[in-house]
Amino acid sequence: MAMKKRRLGTNQYLNVDLEVYSRSNLQPFVTAMGDKVLALYVGRIKRTYRAHLELAGSGLSETPDSTIRTFCSLIRKLPRAALKLWNGANHCDFNNGVQARHKPDVYELSLTPETLAEASGLNARIVLTIYGAGLGQSKPEPKRSV
Repeated sequence: MAMKKRRLGTNQYLNVDLEVYSRSNLQPFVTAMGDKVLALYVGRIKRTYRAHLELAGSGLSETPDSTIRTFCSLIRKLPRAALKLWNGANHCDFNNGVQARHKPDVYELSLTPETLAEASGLNARIVLTIYGAGLGQSKPEPKRSV
């Protein structure tokens, strides 16, 4: 999950990655998505092909709603062969990344009914990944006196 510029100490939405899992090679699907996406990973792990994508440069969005809807629009415009790979996938996820911090105590990430309908219409799941507050912030053990 690529991260946006962080505000130290606060919970925050990072980005939405599109993650596709299939028995078929997904490289043609990724290629058909074009330069609107950045491929974070395309390949095979054991028997499952995977493609992990995020919107490229100018397509980056500040909200999960607009990111998911942009992905949905790109998917609906795919050529037939690439759509066949999408429809034949084991599952397709819009994975919303959130960085947890210690403040505020509560963080709410909501999606509109329209976004949920668009994702559902493409048979995609909505996933929430929360990165722990201590991630990447390990502190050295204090030295002990003998």
